[in-house]
Amino acid sequence: MELRQLQYALQIAAERNFSRAAEKLHIAQPSLSQQLSKLEKELGVLLFQRNTSTVELTHAGSSFVKHAQKIIDSVEQLRKEMADISQLQSGRVIVGSMQITGSHLLPHVLPAFRAAYPQIDVVLLEDTSLNLEKLTASGQTDLSLLALPLTESSLTYEPVAEELIDLAVPPTHPLAQRFLAGDHTPVKLSELKDEAFIVLKKGQGFRKIVFDVCGEAGFEPQVVFESNNIETIQSLVATGMGVTFVPHYIARARRGEFLPVYLPLAEPIPSRTLVIARRKGRYLSKAAEAFIETFKETMANVVNQERI
Repeated sequence: MELRQLQYALQIAAERNFSRAAEKLHIAQPSLSQQLSKLEKELGVLLFQRNTSTVELTHAGSSFVKHAQKIIDSVEQLRKEMADISQLQSGRVIVGSMQITGSHLLPHVLPAFRAAYPQIDVVLLEDTSLNLEKLTASGQTDLSLLALPLTESSLTYEPVAEELIDLAVPPTHPLAQRFLAGDHTPVKLSELKDEAFIVLKKGQGFRKIVFDVCGEAGFEPQVVFESNNIETIQSLVATGMGVTFVPHYIARARRGEFLPVYLPLAEPIPSRTLVIARRKGRYLSKAAEAFIETFKETMANVVNQERI
C-alpha cells in the first residue's frame, strides 16, 4: 500500500467520478483505475461500487477513506514539523478571514507580519463565518479569524480582541441630529425597537449577533433589507433606508461618500469576541504561531492608539 494510492482513493471518494478524480490528480484515468484495482486486490475488499454514471463507496470503502484521511493528515503534519525544524522562519500559513473583519484588521496585521517574517507566505481565504468554520475543521485553513460563538465542536480557539459594537444611523435621523448637536448620551437599545434594520444575509456570524443583541433588549429587529457586504449596508444606512449595528473597528475605518453617523450604545455595551480558531489536535506550525502572536500584538497597538 502506497501513500499515493490513499490519495487516489480519497480523490475518487470526493469526486464520485473517475474522470474528474483523474483530472484533479493530473493522471490518466486508466492509470487511476489500475492503481485502485491493485489496492483493492491487496486489501481483499471492494472499496467502490462502479455504476454506469456514478461511483459509490462500499461499507469497506467508507471505513478505508476515514482511516486514509487520518494517515494523509498525519503525514502532512509531519512534513510541516520537519520543515519548521529545518527552515525555522520559512514556511506558509493559510489564514481564513471573514470579509466583514479581515478587510479592516488584516491591513494592520499583514504589513507587520511581512516585516518580521519576510520569508513566510500568507495565503488568505475569505468566506462567511459558517463556511470558514467548516474549512478550518476539515484542515483547509491553518487558522481562521472568527467571532464567538463557534458552531463547530472540533475547533479550538484563542481570543485576540474584544470589539465593541456601534450603532449606525442616517445623518438625518433624530438620534444623529441629537449627537451632532453635542448630546453624546449613549443610545439605549430599547430606543431601537421600532426602527427598520439593514442586516447581513444568513451565513454571516455578525447577523446572529445583531439578532441576539436585539433579543436581549426584548425585541426582534424589523429587517427591511439584507446584503452580503457590510460596506453596502453602511451606504444604505447613510441614504436613510434604516439603521444597523457595526463592529467598532469597521466603523472607525469607514471613509468616503454615503457615511452614516456612528453612535455609542448604552451599558451594557454589546461586543463580540474575536478569536483565531484552528482544528483541535492539529499541529500548529511555527509560521502559524508567529502569525497569532503578530495579530495579538498588532491588535494591542490598535487599542492603545485609540486610547491616546
